[in-house]
Amino acid sequence: MLVQLSIRDIVLIERLDIDFSSGLSVLTGETGAGKSILLDSLSMALGARGDGALVRTGAAQGQVTAVFEPGDDHRVRDILAENAIDADGAVILRRVQGSDGRSRAFINDAPVSVSLMQQIGRTLVEIHGQHDDRALIDTHGHRGLLDAYGGLEAEAGDVAGVWERWQKARRDLEKLREELERGAREADYLRASVEELTRLAPEPGEEDVLAEKRTRMMKVEKIATDLNDAVEVLGGGASPVPTLSNLLRRLERKGAEVPGLLDEAIRHLDAGLSGLLDAQAELERAVHETEFDPGELERAEERLFALRAASRKFSVPVSDLPDLTVRMADELSLYDSGGDRLRELEKRTNILAEEYGQLAGALSRKRGLAAEALESVVGEELPSLKLERAKFIVKLDSDAAQAGPSGIDRVEFWVQTNPGTRAGPLMKVASGGELSRFLLALKVSLADKGSAPTLVFDEIDSGVGGAVSDAIGQRLKRLAGRVQVLSVTHAPQVAARADEHYLISKTAIDADAGEGRVATAVEALAGEHRREEIARMLAGASITEEARAAAEKLIVGATG
Repeated sequence: MLVQLSIRDIVLIERLDIDFSSGLSVLTGETGAGKSILLDSLSMALGARGDGALVRTGAAQGQVTAVFEPGDDHRVRDILAENAIDADGAVILRRVQGSDGRSRAFINDAPVSVSLMQQIGRTLVEIHGQHDDRALIDTHGHRGLLDAYGGLEAEAGDVAGVWERWQKARRDLEKLREELERGAREADYLRASVEELTRLAPEPGEEDVLAEKRTRMMKVEKIATDLNDAVEVLGGGASPVPTLSNLLRRLERKGAEVPGLLDEAIRHLDAGLSGLLDAQAELERAVHETEFDPGELERAEERLFALRAASRKFSVPVSDLPDLTVRMADELSLYDSGGDRLRELEKRTNILAEEYGQLAGALSRKRGLAAEALESVVGEELPSLKLERAKFIVKLDSDAAQAGPSGIDRVEFWVQTNPGTRAGPLMKVASGGELSRFLLALKVSLADKGSAPTLVFDEIDSGVGGAVSDAIGQRLKRLAGRVQVLSVTHAPQVAARADEHYLISKTAIDADAGEGRVATAVEALAGEHRREEIARMLAGASITEEARAAAEKLIVGATG
């Protein structure tokens, strides 16, 4: 419920804090005292359109803060959690309106969009008035209200669930049909492509491996001739090794005859001969290691050519050929097995369609019974509200052609104000005063079903007599036993039944300074002060003892 409303610098209000309690609270005061300012301020905190003109003259900005204490299981907490806003404890809606027209919205001190503030506000407060275009007037909510009255939310949820599964099956079926139609046109191409790619059998990274191998073999091929020539020079028929070896042996024999003369020459010649033999061995090893099959190079080049040709043909990099093979095979498999899957999906779609039809039909019949019951209950409220010749109608149109997640029914609340007149939608047929009373009768009949925890009624007793005002007061009091009710009223019969009574008035300020400014003030009334206000509502500006006695009688009668 709404526990506090704080207003700063809005129109005539400089600073105002009002604490609200459960039950029925009424706001009274003379015309022009500022009752509409309070409702405009509350509406702004609930996400209504802002306006720089609402900011008090001379102030840079105005601010409205509304504090609510919803139950732990109220759906507002789920909405807050979904938007990453603290959902524990009180829910504080704050709207800052600049005189330049710009406004900012906050929920629990977190900046939010005005649309989210509106969504949150609709779950917390309903405002009803003679010219209200929200709440019960919104035909889009009538079906939900009928379901709430008939206790059909669970059945409606089942219908919505089956509808979603049915529609998903229909979408899947349509998608499969499109894929199969496309596959039928491409089947021959796919089959030939899969066969070609399967024969080619490309492997991930194969192009890089083959390119590296080909480059190495080509380099080896270039140095192979030089290696063989070098081996031939050192080990062939023209090799200097035998000649040098013979020369070394002769010098060794001669050196023995002349000690010391040839030792150095022999040593150098021996080292050179050993180096040549070592070089010959290394060259022979290199030749052995670089030996390759020329056919292997040819095969690597042919494989690279085949992979790159396939890459150009299918317009994908060589590295994507393995994935393309799998993808094309899957598409071909989808087409080949599509007939079986198509039949299975058609069967599932038909089963869901039949289930939806059965559930929606059963829900429609229950809605019909609930509509009759709601018409009867609302009808019982109308005579006391001076609408004894009027008729409330739940217009229920059922048609399978308008099937949707909410079923096959279109629900709209209609009224017939007098016998013989044409019935029509609430907003079009009922006058302002009649509309407010129809709404009250409907709201009382619905009680707390599908209702926000706080209901605000703006002068719904306007233009009616004492007996009707008393009937309105009785019904507001009954409503207040289930939800919090705030009523702006001019009817003393309504005010007498209030649990809390607030007087709205204009107070002169800065009179000593000669400015003659006024501000709206709110005062909680009790006891004699409350009796005096109700007497004023009965008698007007000149309050008589008879008016005071009548006021006391109203208060005692309302609480008796």
